[in-house]
Amino acid sequence: MSQPKILLLGAPGAGKGTQSSNLVEHYAVEHVTTGDALRANKDMETEHGTPREYMEAGELVPDPLVNEIVKAAVEDAGGFVLDGYPRNLSQAEYLSDITDLDLVALLDVSKEELVDRLTGRRMDPETGDIYHTEFNMPDDEAVRDRLVQRDDDTEETVRERLRVFEENTQPVIDHYEETGELVRIDGEQAPEEVWNDLDAAIEDAA
Repeated sequence: MSQPKILLLGAPGAGKGTQSSNLVEHYAVEHVTTGDALRANKDMETEHGTPREYMEAGELVPDPLVNEIVKAAVEDAGGFVLDGYPRNLSQAEYLSDITDLDLVALLDVSKEELVDRLTGRRMDPETGDIYHTEFNMPDDEAVRDRLVQRDDDTEETVRERLRVFEENTQPVIDHYEETGELVRIDGEQAPEEVWNDLDAAIEDAA
């Protein structure tokens, strides 16, 4: 498939960023995330106002406005990987009205594995680089000594983020399961094995 249209679902820590990068590189598609799309179109005029008005007020950008921004992004792209959208059922229904997806893939990772992954993250405050206590620690001792855990990576915060994800996005996963479109990928494998399964799923969908 030359430039597939892919929806990638998965909880925080499931590996969507890594696999999205692989898709962009391998298939030359656009990586469309809600955050990036909103930042790139902060001043886009819609009947619901501009994203900037909500973002500067620290408010959630309403669904109809997010929908319009995503529509503009996917219409401009030959192929794409959508990451972080749809976040709820009404967005999923809107998406099916504006484009035909080639693949809906869920990176399936257990809650405890997600907690381990996210709480193990450490950041270098000088460079912003992200490391992990189990999988990826820097060789330089000075760098290791200055690593910090971000506030949003504490166990309490991580479990709350996962609860919110589940509450909002589980209906989306159920929706694609019911329509028969959902392909589950074992996200607990090594990243290259996850990629092999994802790539094979795309080829199967062709």
